Amino acid sequence: MIDIRQLRKDPQAVKDLMARRNKPDLVDQLDRAERLDIRLRDITAERDDIRRQVNELSKQVATLRRSGDDKAAESVMTESRALGDREDALAEEFAQASETLRQALLMIPNLPHPEAVLGGGDHDNPVRKGPINMPAEFADHQRVPHWETGEQLGILDNERAVKISGAMFTMQRGAGATLARALCQFALDMNADAFEEVRPPSLVTTATLTATGQLPKFADDAYSIERDDLWCIPTAESSLTSIHAGEVLNEAELPKRYMAHTSCYRREAGSAGRDTRGMLRAHEFDKVEILAVTTPEQAEETLNDLLVRVERAINALGLPYRIIEICTGDMGQSHHRSYDVEVYSPGADTWLEVSSVSWFSDYQARRADIRFKRQGQKGTEIAHTLNASALAVPRVWAAILENFRQADGSVVVPAALHPYMRGITVIKGN
Repeated sequence: MIDIRQLRKDPQAVKDLMARRNKPDLVDQLDRAERLDIRLRDITAERDDIRRQVNELSKQVATLRRSGDDKAAESVMTESRALGDREDALAEEFAQASETLRQALLMIPNLPHPEAVLGGGDHDNPVRKGPINMPAEFADHQRVPHWETGEQLGILDNERAVKISGAMFTMQRGAGATLARALCQFALDMNADAFEEVRPPSLVTTATLTATGQLPKFADDAYSIERDDLWCIPTAESSLTSIHAGEVLNEAELPKRYMAHTSCYRREAGSAGRDTRGMLRAHEFDKVEILAVTTPEQAEETLNDLLVRVERAINALGLPYRIIEICTGDMGQSHHRSYDVEVYSPGADTWLEVSSVSWFSDYQARRADIRFKRQGQKGTEIAHTLNASALAVPRVWAAILENFRQADGSVVVPAALHPYMRGITVIKGN
């Protein structure tokens, strides 16, 4: 969440930054949060004054009792009790206002980076690099949608996946399943030089999803297990971010870097029937996530490193790709600055996002209470967090089937994946 002290210190500067998101209601939400914060400070001041008065009245009562003026003492005690009742009422109001402010702050998105590109939506996202590996033209046999190729080769069996689990579930078989696993191991190996591999839980608490910003705003997109107050992770980012929740790290330990291969679960409640064929949008999919916890000074360099790592993996696969910067009007809830890596899908004739590389500033770390202590300095500071999809299986899998489809219907496996394919270099029909 945003820093309430920043809003308190310079509300106009905060509102000006938030206005860059091009959503006027967000400034209204900041106004409401500011009013709540002012009321809380007023309550605190009134409560402190009441406590001062009560202490003075207690002294008066003692003096009156010693002088034998019990009637006057009783009158002062009545006044003191009235003040005590007022303090109790203020305490109740304070608790309610505090929770209201907390809930309001949980719904307010992060402030965009001052240098983030201004824009109103995805149509304003500029291309920063590419296209790379883009051929002059695609052959007709590459224009076949991946779901048709997958079914023809017997490596994609969504019909039976739907029978097992319902709509928008997928199932890879044979060489298709091997290809999906190979992509994940490839992504892990590409980042093993600097990132500690973790296999975190796939079920997490409400507090864990709240820390990364999925809750409360995106509850409809998440799968919940109400009986146990647990949620299926939409991404390993959720689990990895909370590894250090409630902890104070030493500056010398940072940056912390983690990577994880997990299944991810999303209701896709807002998809409204878009991209429901094949592997483009599914309720369950595999992904390798890379995440870093840094000092504020390390964050920008780390963002660039994450972007380089994602690009390197996609480039090694030989897929046509480009890098776009996400404008302020298209940023996610927690994002401070963000880039997408997209691959081209000749079968669908469109660009597909395969990785989001994001800097969250101190937004997530404040929610998770992740702090660090600088050497030789008093106090602690909120850390920064960043993450990227090192490789998400579905769309990369689909792009491979389309870009490397041959005239005979077979699919050539990218050379970078050969070590993980059990000797399969070309996927052919059964």
